[in-house]
Parts: sequence; structure tokens; C-alpha cells
Amino acid sequence: MAEITAKMVSDLRVATGLGMMECKKALVEAEGDFAKAEEILRIKSGSKASKMAGRLAAEGIIGSYVEGGVGALVEVNCETDFVAKDPTFIALANAAAKAVAIANPADVEALAAVEVDGQQVEEIRKAAIAKLGENMTIRRFVRYQTEGAISTYLHGAKIA
Repeated sequence: MAEITAKMVSDLRVATGLGMMECKKALVEAEGDFAKAEEILRIKSGSKASKMAGRLAAEGIIGSYVEGGVGALVEVNCETDFVAKDPTFIALANAAAKAVAIANPADVEALAAVEVDGQQVEEIRKAAIAKLGENMTIRRFVRYQTEGAISTYLHGAKIA
């Protein structure tokens, strides 16, 4: 069995954003193989997300993305306003908005499979759930396309 060093645990924490003990357990299970440990944590984050799926997510923010004549707004919900202000959650909302603008999915289910910056939106959502420990859902979105200009302004971006 490979020796698990503090540097290995630290590197895995940086890569995944998860807790120290979770990362150490994954490295032990993977016998020191970094890539295998990442895969173990990805699978565990998916099961964590499915356990939280029934919890009410009534807080949240609006993510936005504009490029050229295309713009998108996405409502992403979480359980508490504390998490709604977290950079990881905000990044999820903005990644989902970018995916809507680029791929023009038919519905929220199709949006989950869209890849943005090398990751599917659903993978980004599950990673955020694993890191922040709350249920998160993408509720709805809208996409605009025009020959003219599009701009966004979100005053606080919080949903009411």
C-alpha cells in the first residue's frame, strides 16, 4: 500500500474542493492513485446529491451569461441564503447560464447533459452539492437571441 502524504491530501483537496478526511479516505481506498481517488470522490458526490434530492431548495440566485447577441438567465436554487452567496454556488449558476446560451437546450433535463468548460452541468452541480452540503436545483431558464445588443444587470441576483 502506498504511503499517503499530507501533500497528496492537500492536492486532492485543491482539485476537488472537498474536506480533508474525505480526500484522505479516497486516497487510502485508491491506494495512493490520485486519478482513482478523484473518480471515487466523483462517484460519492453523485450519491450524496441523490440523498439530498428530496430536501427543499427555496433560496437561490439568478445566473447570467451574455456573448454577442445571445444572452441567458438561469434560476438556481439552494437551501440557505448562506450557500447562495458562496462562490462555488455562484459559479454553478453562471456555468449553467453559459451552457444555456451556447447549447440552447430544450428543458432543464437537457441542460444537465450540456458540457461547458469540459464538464457537464450535472457534474458541476453534484460537485457543488458535495462541497457545500446542500441540495441544489436548476429550476428554470430563458435564452434570448437578437441581432442587436444584449446586456444584463442583476441587482444582488437573489431570487425573491
